[in-house]
Amino acid sequence: MCALILTPTKSPFHIMIYLFRIYQWLIAGPILLVLTILTALVTIILTTVTSRHFGGYWPAHIWSKCVCVLWGVRVKVKGRENIDPSTSYVFVANHQGAFDIWAIYGYLNHNFKWLMKKELEKIFLVGYACKSAGHIFVDDSNIASIKQTITESEKTLRDGMSLVIFPEGSRTWDGKMIPFKRGAFMLASEFKLPVVPITIDGSFKAMPRTTYNVTPTRLTLTIHKPIYPGERGFNTKKLMADCREIIRSALPAEA
Repeated sequence: MCALILTPTKSPFHIMIYLFRIYQWLIAGPILLVLTILTALVTIILTTVTSRHFGGYWPAHIWSKCVCVLWGVRVKVKGRENIDPSTSYVFVANHQGAFDIWAIYGYLNHNFKWLMKKELEKIFLVGYACKSAGHIFVDDSNIASIKQTITESEKTLRDGMSLVIFPEGSRTWDGKMIPFKRGAFMLASEFKLPVVPITIDGSFKAMPRTTYNVTPTRLTLTIHKPIYPGERGFNTKKLMADCREIIRSALPAEA
């Protein structure tokens, strides 16, 4: 008896993924590169002729929205009514993937500066643009550098600006939150500013740190109610635990 060998056909889903990969690498990728270079240049120019408050925020805000649209990542925001545009905050968010940055920059709708790793300053053109915009680079290699970070942060916050920090320090490998570092909460305690936990859900699916491929998906940004300091400021350990629990409360159980 002759055996009939059937060659399995690709499903419509796999065909769509294949077509999206072509779009990602041949169309969206080059557009993203050009947009990033233009945004960096516009940021440098605007922060020179206007102010860091304006030039350091709006070009990147528009760029981030364009990136999300370009890659088919839809962002839904919950709890925006919990924050006042005229108030300074320390925002702390979980860090699932690359789209965390674009989601916050594009959809938080609140002017802020990033507290970012020192090594990001070395990225061609982008690092210089971030420095021009007034973002704060963290070097935690020694005590003197940490004190310098606190001094720079104090100057930034004195101008009515907010900070955004990823207290995990780096993106998760498996979608689950990793232990928080104390730095963000020490800053909040030092400056007696309200702390706003932010939960990001969906970014790990969109683009985890294990791949450069993007999966179009919905991302939810949940802005929780601010936690205000008492007369003596914050208990750093308790603040860190409270923020972690609040952020986790808006994530699926397995995260």
